[in-house]
Amino acid sequence: MDATHLITTTEAIDPVFMFIFGVSLVLLLGIATTMVVFVIRYRRSRSPEPTSNVESNVWLEIVWTALPCVLVMAMFFYGWSGYLALRNVPKGAMEVTVTARQWSWSFTYPNGKTSNKLYVAVNKPVKVELVSRDVIHGFYLPAFRVKRDVVPGMKNYAWFVATKPGSYDLFCSQYCGTGHSAMITTVEALPEAEFAAWLGQRAANGEHPGHGAAPAKRDGRKLAQEKGCLGCHSLDGSRGAGPTFKGLFGTQVTVLKGKTRTTVTADVGYLRECIRKPNTQVLEGFQPIMPTYPELSDDDVTALVEFIEGVK
Repeated sequence: MDATHLITTTEAIDPVFMFIFGVSLVLLLGIATTMVVFVIRYRRSRSPEPTSNVESNVWLEIVWTALPCVLVMAMFFYGWSGYLALRNVPKGAMEVTVTARQWSWSFTYPNGKTSNKLYVAVNKPVKVELVSRDVIHGFYLPAFRVKRDVVPGMKNYAWFVATKPGSYDLFCSQYCGTGHSAMITTVEALPEAEFAAWLGQRAANGEHPGHGAAPAKRDGRKLAQEKGCLGCHSLDGSRGAGPTFKGLFGTQVTVLKGKTRTTVTADVGYLRECIRKPNTQVLEGFQPIMPTYPELSDDDVTALVEFIEGVK
């Protein structure tokens, strides 16, 4: 089914919002206007004594009971229809695995390519499988009216269609720790031909090069950005959720191995172990919150260590 005939997530949500907003606005203005009129017309100085002995009005009671019921049921029906549109993924949607961790996003495509921004083709539905590596996060795309929780151990998904090229903000909507505010990336919507070309650029990036091709040298800084390292580890000496990378290499650091306190040198071996087994030796003064990265190859780890070594 062509994406131009789909009810997009934006088209599913916006009419429901406007309907509920419109009903609420009419009720607000109606009730407020009635209150003001009654306060002026029936104030004590003008009508010191009651002028009516009416105790009930059957039709009035029917109206103020039936009308709210009709409005609430209409809101429910309208909202339920929109919810079903959000949960029913169109056939042929491209599936992308979204991995959330403190405090970064990564995206894995069907061909194995990964990125730290979500690249999509215009007018093509995209289904995102949501995975958390640590705590509860929130996948929030305000431009497409999409917000789903990303819960450790729970399967969840969302879908959307970008109807025109552009860059759209992607936030974490659940407070997930001290670096929560920095957990921001973008959805990059490209024309279909440009997206296909980007998706095919794998060997040039050093990602699964073709037969006989020599792997390109990994960029340690780029890896650190993609994996969210710079959300916890600063490059300027400032303290974050993790120790700064500035001047770390070669220094003497105090770590806790279980309950044992010891001093070690932050050399290549130490840094490699910190990346591979991050919580076996925790730097004193910091919490053991660093996630594991099983997807990192030995070349990736080497590139990261070399990058940290060069941060002076």
